[in-house]
Amino acid sequence: MNKRLAALVIAFGLVAAACSSSEAESSAPATSEADETSDDDTTSSSQAPTPEQTGDVAANPVDAGLDPFVASIVTTWQTDWTNSTIDLSDLAAGIQRPDPRDAIPPIDDPVYESPNAAGEWLDPDEPGALVQRDGLARFYPLSILTRHEIVNTEFGGGPVVVTFCPLCNTALSFDAVVDGEATRFGVSGLLRKSDLVMWDDRTDSLWQQITGEAIVGEFAGMTLTPISTAIVSFKDFQASFPDGESLSRDTGFSIEYGANPYVGYSSQDAPIRPFFPEDPDPRFPALSRVVGVQADGIEKAYTFADLEAAGVVNDTVGSQPVVLFWGDGTKDALDAGRLAESQAIGTGIAFDPTVNGEVLTFSSNGDGGFVDEQTGTTWTLLGEAVDGELAGVILDTVTHRNEFWFAWAGFFGEVGEVYEA
Repeated sequence: MNKRLAALVIAFGLVAAACSSSEAESSAPATSEADETSDDDTTSSSQAPTPEQTGDVAANPVDAGLDPFVASIVTTWQTDWTNSTIDLSDLAAGIQRPDPRDAIPPIDDPVYESPNAAGEWLDPDEPGALVQRDGLARFYPLSILTRHEIVNTEFGGGPVVVTFCPLCNTALSFDAVVDGEATRFGVSGLLRKSDLVMWDDRTDSLWQQITGEAIVGEFAGMTLTPISTAIVSFKDFQASFPDGESLSRDTGFSIEYGANPYVGYSSQDAPIRPFFPEDPDPRFPALSRVVGVQADGIEKAYTFADLEAAGVVNDTVGSQPVVLFWGDGTKDALDAGRLAESQAIGTGIAFDPTVNGEVLTFSSNGDGGFVDEQTGTTWTLLGEAVDGELAGVILDTVTHRNEFWFAWAGFFGEVGEVYEA
């Protein structure tokens, strides 16, 4: 299969999740923007909607700067297109259908099960988003999140939105209280720099998943508060949190969880051109992975290659001490046809190494664990002290993502830092 055809097949994965669910079917054609791409990989546009179709000038998304094709599929939205923090021409149609909102359906009534029950269907090295809040821990299998991208839930006494963008490999969770009110988020069907753009059903504002920022609409300029999230293997979650909860396959949708709609995506040498039209930063392979750390108002990237070689990295981002642990085994969610059969790529997790006011320095113990030089305590990949003076202490995570290099560079490359070993 040539690279262009492969890209089109992969792009269709954006709507495969919706099409595989009877509840997400529509009489409108559900095809991706890439299916309309010409041989030179330029994005096609349909005729611009007329003012009669879109309303007055202030509300007309074409006049506000949207691509005419994108404008033609959002004409029923109540979004205030005149209030934005971005160039609206950067928005691309990930799903080519009239009003594509929630064509990839979020989970609004999640059901959870015990780790033992989840272990009956999850491979030990299968990846998921570990979300922690107020001493509670949940595992969200990427085999489910690739199909829904958003879970609206209650967690730790308040509303939380758990998100995953397959095209950028970004898993993030946020406090879902916006302007003092619980808010439900959905999949808009639009992308910006290949990243999921969410929408809220209160104001039709649009939100960038990778930053948590509202980029268009009434809430433009607001940023959601992040909640501890890391991509880890199911076995590591199960070992550290035997009393935790795992998202169940009982979602109410007729979807074969475990099958990957993005087969071979992570093996490509570039992102899908219509969704990421600029040339990727050439410093690293576009779809190689990095740990993108956000601390003290600064973004910093650590390549998987450097972390794997070192095992652990002690560093500072701005004035914030950080330590990154590397773990083997976690599988790639965007590789083989079934997640359980995918290659192992590992995982990187960023923590605050400060305990009782002291910044600890860590090294790998060569057996999958870590030791701090100050007390000799042994720690797990998930930041729990299991043997030694500090046994029982759990490190706080620092906001981070296991994302593709092109995504980090596309959003943060101009102002962010890159770790050098």
